[in-house]
Amino acid sequence: MMHKFWMSVYKEILLLKRDFGGLVILFVMPLVLIITITLIQDSTFKSVTETKIPILLVDKDNGEISKTVKQNLNESGSFEIITQINQKNITEDQAKEQVFKGKYQLAIVIPEKLSTDLQLKVNQNVEKILSTFGMQDSTAAAKVNAKLQPKEVRLYFDPATQLSFKNGVKSAIDKMISQIETKSIYATFQDQLGESDEPVFEQKTFISFKEIVPKVDNKEIIPNSVQHNVPAWTLFAIFFVVVPLSINIVKEKSQGTLVRLITNPVPYAIVILGKTATYLIICMIQFWLMVAVGVYLFPYLGLPTLDVSDKLLLMSVVALFSGLAAIGFGILLGTVAKTQEQSAPFGATSVVILAAIGGVWVPVFAMPKIMQYASHISPMNWGLNAFYDVLLRNGGLLEILPEIILLLLFFLLTTVIAISYDKKKRAV
Repeated sequence: MMHKFWMSVYKEILLLKRDFGGLVILFVMPLVLIITITLIQDSTFKSVTETKIPILLVDKDNGEISKTVKQNLNESGSFEIITQINQKNITEDQAKEQVFKGKYQLAIVIPEKLSTDLQLKVNQNVEKILSTFGMQDSTAAAKVNAKLQPKEVRLYFDPATQLSFKNGVKSAIDKMISQIETKSIYATFQDQLGESDEPVFEQKTFISFKEIVPKVDNKEIIPNSVQHNVPAWTLFAIFFVVVPLSINIVKEKSQGTLVRLITNPVPYAIVILGKTATYLIICMIQFWLMVAVGVYLFPYLGLPTLDVSDKLLLMSVVALFSGLAAIGFGILLGTVAKTQEQSAPFGATSVVILAAIGGVWVPVFAMPKIMQYASHISPMNWGLNAFYDVLLRNGGLLEILPEIILLLLFFLLTTVIAISYDKKKRAV
């Protein structure tokens, strides 16, 4: 039996050698993919955090608020403020035209008398509150009746701008204006109470935010683009073996090779095991190549280094069982498909769909609820979660055991269905 198994493996190796170009694509395509995607995502990340984005600022206020907004935008380090074009102050119409043509991503328009009207509104509110306690004279209280129109800071965005960028800018501007209003209220109360020597109100921020990240040996583990991309696109590469595997199975059926093997006699299960062992080696080579790129090549490209210290063994275990799941799916597809025209397009399309719902392209939490539920049936999602448990969550074997079991069960189920289908078809 072992001799038949090794001969089956040898046969698969000979088939792969005959299609050397396809074999090279299996290894080269994932490497090119992971380098390209990681470079794009990392440069995109840097463009937001390191490179200053030019934005237009139309200042109709020329007061304390516009001065504070400019100062905060400059201090953020993310924006380059432009107030003039061709040495002339920008008008709102010009800013709108420039942004909607895509020449700038954002224009901020600060309305007229924003600073003075805000201070007047704060004064009215403070005087009204103090008058209810009898701490203000009737003349000051009468000023409360003056009506002021609400002000709006207008933001113009390039229609091609991502929603996340829009929301981030709007949130930052809103926070900025809120802080200015709060300080104005405190300062007005201070002035009205006549306590100018010592501050009555503490204006320092009481509530702050601090991100707590996992630590190993007192060093913070900060996730980066490499830690997300290497596992994700490794899984995509591993599952892409579905295409050549299913095509080879269909070829054997159409050329009569499978019939000759079985009449030797060689049980179909041995043929399946031979294919499993051969393609599992390919999957592991793909994985180790991807890791090698992350560890040794990425630093030369200006990307973060993939840290696999004390994690390579567990990552290899995840890759092994992910490879089994991919091979099981390829065997099932090749057994059921009747022609290469059926297996190749369906195999490629199904891998892309599994990657999409599995979180390889878009994080699962960002998907609609129905797709979040659908992601749980994707073996790529199981493998991706296991990789993240090891790389990002510092998990051990117990933490990845549920995903490994699911991947193994998926392989066993698809293989059993393939063998049963083959037996039933030959019995007919």
